[in-house]
Amino acid sequence: MLPFADDIFADMATPPTMLTDEPDPDQPDAWLLDAYFAAEPTADQLARLQAAVPSSAGTPPLVELLDDQDWVTMSQAGLAPVTAGRFHVHTLAHAHERRAGQIGLRIEAGLAFGTGQHNTTHGCLLMIDQLAKSRAFDNVLDLGTGTAVLALGAMKRWRRTHFIGSDIDPVSVAVSADNVRMNREKLGRGRGRIELVVAKGMHAGRLQARAPYDLIIANILAAPLIGMASEVSAALAPGGFLLLAGLLNVQRQAVDAAYRGRGLVRVTQHRVGEWPTLMLRKPRSAFPRG
Repeated sequence: MLPFADDIFADMATPPTMLTDEPDPDQPDAWLLDAYFAAEPTADQLARLQAAVPSSAGTPPLVELLDDQDWVTMSQAGLAPVTAGRFHVHTLAHAHERRAGQIGLRIEAGLAFGTGQHNTTHGCLLMIDQLAKSRAFDNVLDLGTGTAVLALGAMKRWRRTHFIGSDIDPVSVAVSADNVRMNREKLGRGRGRIELVVAKGMHAGRLQARAPYDLIIANILAAPLIGMASEVSAALAPGGFLLLAGLLNVQRQAVDAAYRGRGLVRVTQHRVGEWPTLMLRKPRSAFPRG
């Protein structure tokens, strides 16, 4: 798991914005890291960045001076719409392409992960749409909400439900709040509203206070999913469902085993390319293990 910019550059008043990209879908293990600094990075800062990415050893970082523009947003501009089940994820420029019967989710390019383009987001939306055909939920957590696209998708399918979304990044939480408003949904703690909190993993008072959840969605990365298996499983109500994504197919067994070791059982899985989405459930008679 890549450390966060706030951890690597804790001494900087304005840490760089760090984004990852998968240039070639046929090589899911090959990632490109872009770090956007407000000023030219020092040799020490570049060294720290390389130390945080062991696989980059021997490959000096490419440093470029960019024009004074919002390059993070521009790098994601022109995103084509994505259809996942009944969901149609789009920017304002493509809003007119939504067909009758589709559920529109407007997500603009910005400073948070989750525009709907990545296979992990696509897989989660498909699972949400599938669950909504036969299940209703009262208390939903979107752990690592990013842009709130999954929380919004869940809200569009279960209107009278309590929702909470969390993210370790305050910027993501701010972006999520804007997206909730832009999609004409309400923020807050009541039924039919989305509450948003800044939280590292499950360690936040509000997340603990709102538990147990009958549906938890966690589209993060394999390592933190495994590391949080105990806390996430404990926060899931008996009979509750868990959607896990952000992992590669080669990581699926390890993630699956971490949660089955906590008493959960796998219901199904869906794979888009090399990116599986797992659906698990806690039996009503489940008890913590280990």
